[in-house]
Amino acid sequence: MGAAATALQSIIYALAGVVALYAAFVTILTVPAVQNQVIYLNKVKLTWWMDVNFPEQWGFLHNQVTPFTLDTPDGETLHAWHILPPGAWQDHAEDLLSEPAGLAQDIKLRKSFQILRDDPEALLVLYFHGAAGTLGSGYRPPNYRAISAMGPHRVHIVAIDYRGFGTSTGTPSEKGLQIDSQRLATWAMDEVGIPPERIVLFGQSLGTAVAIALAHHYAHLQEPVHFSGMVLVAPFADVELLTATYRVAGTVPLLEPVAKFPRLLTLLNTFIRDKWSSKTRLPELIRLHNEDMARPEYYINLLHGEDDYDIPWTHSDQLFWHAVKSSEEISFEDLEGEKKATRLEMGSGGWMVERRSGRGVIREEIMKYGLHDRIMGYPSVSLAVWRAFGFGRKDSQHNN
Repeated sequence: MGAAATALQSIIYALAGVVALYAAFVTILTVPAVQNQVIYLNKVKLTWWMDVNFPEQWGFLHNQVTPFTLDTPDGETLHAWHILPPGAWQDHAEDLLSEPAGLAQDIKLRKSFQILRDDPEALLVLYFHGAAGTLGSGYRPPNYRAISAMGPHRVHIVAIDYRGFGTSTGTPSEKGLQIDSQRLATWAMDEVGIPPERIVLFGQSLGTAVAIALAHHYAHLQEPVHFSGMVLVAPFADVELLTATYRVAGTVPLLEPVAKFPRLLTLLNTFIRDKWSSKTRLPELIRLHNEDMARPEYYINLLHGEDDYDIPWTHSDQLFWHAVKSSEEISFEDLEGEKKATRLEMGSGGWMVERRSGRGVIREEIMKYGLHDRIMGYPSVSLAVWRAFGFGRKDSQHNN
């Protein structure tokens, strides 16, 4: 055998080895425990050397953030932060500074809880973060501050670490995270006494699916509950579509090779346990509003960075289309054509389109820059939350 033949044989063996390793990797993805880590990345804490019970480490004022826990109906314990708006902290600084720092054993005894409960004009954001990390990771703390700045005396935020994240107990799953979000909403409405019309659901990445599922759940109750609005940053249509586009850390395309073979990708998707089908839940939610005039109008704001390499911004296009076509017959291509003709161009800031669909408004904002996480601290996101509360909206009777 000549040198060239030997070299060719070596290359063939190497390629066969790579293919075999990749096939083994894809096979491993059918194991639920492995899927959990790929979808949720909850073991990647990103705050390993920081104590989430002392939020001052992230630049908050002393006791501006109250860490506390919530017990779920199925026996898990969730770690949470209640973030006071800075103006409210200033108004009650003396009392807040006199309280002990750290985890509140009974949140109802803390001044921050009383400020939220007793203010009839208080607004509350229920915050659902993305995969990986904790409620103190990355751009999340700056995002809390940017949101509160829109209403420095009124906008409170409560964020949770889902089960299996941070110091919360348990293991994440689609059903489990839905229980967690419902527990938070129950706490806000029943224990604090904040009516749903003063509550906005905020989600980023994975959290968008959690927020949509929460709104979907409450809209289907015998006595429906409707929140003031939803702000969804870097959403995805469902996990099945995400498998074909997702890149780890924005660079490693996990299943792009498999996506080139649609039948193989379809087969692999049958093994996915947690579907998180926002493209199904969101239009179902809208249909309920459209079919029952007694329900209030909905407000949904999608925001995405064009340079998001983790979840491509085209997922927002998909969600926008599914939401619109729940009220009218229109193809994806026709809607895209209408959007291009009517959208507001903002130059290097991107573009925005807003559409009244049935008995509500859905708004899509695509920014040229923002990546997957950095976008959370942008003014567009803070303004979206403010609009979701009914301020500055053409469709809202609370416009001011």
